Amino acid sequence: MSTGGSNPAQSPDVDVPDKAELELAQFAAGCFWGVELAFQRVEGVAKTEVGYSQGTLDMPTYKDVCRGDTGHTEVVRVHFDPSLCPYTTLLALFWSRHDPTTLNRQGNDVGTQYRSGIYYYNENQAKLARESLEAKQVEFGDKKIVTEILPAKKFYRAEEYHQQYLEKGGGRGQKQSAAKGCNDPIRCYG
Repeated sequence: MSTGGSNPAQSPDVDVPDKAELELAQFAAGCFWGVELAFQRVEGVAKTEVGYSQGTLDMPTYKDVCRGDTGHTEVVRVHFDPSLCPYTTLLALFWSRHDPTTLNRQGNDVGTQYRSGIYYYNENQAKLARESLEAKQVEFGDKKIVTEILPAKKFYRAEEYHQQYLEKGGGRGQKQSAAKGCNDPIRCYG
């Protein structure tokens, strides 16, 4: 795997989870707030973080990423216990949370930062991601899936106010449950 040369943003994500039994995964499926809350609710997910990955600017901010010229996408980095939550469970949730056939767009959110992507940490994740894409493509038929599947690049944690945004109440102060197994509808708002 490339080290990214002199650009740290293009280097592999070499961070490690807090506990040895955990693995990392990165997913991009539009605005990271609702995607994060969905992953927070999954049994076996120990921690979620929202941030920026796959771009060219070292130390990007939300403002930088929103300009659309850094190449970053909004991602959720998931710390999960594969003995409680197989990677395939995370993939199934990823596919259910967005329309993978819209290029650089999810609903009213438009821009390269809202693209669909699965960013893997090892070859097993890569294999399972590709298999899940192939299966999902059969479901979509002629409607082409545009999800990219690439090695996870350096993860830049988003500003603190973005972390667990909907659980904390978002811009409207309406907290949403992140309890394991909760299936309340997720309302995404700024």
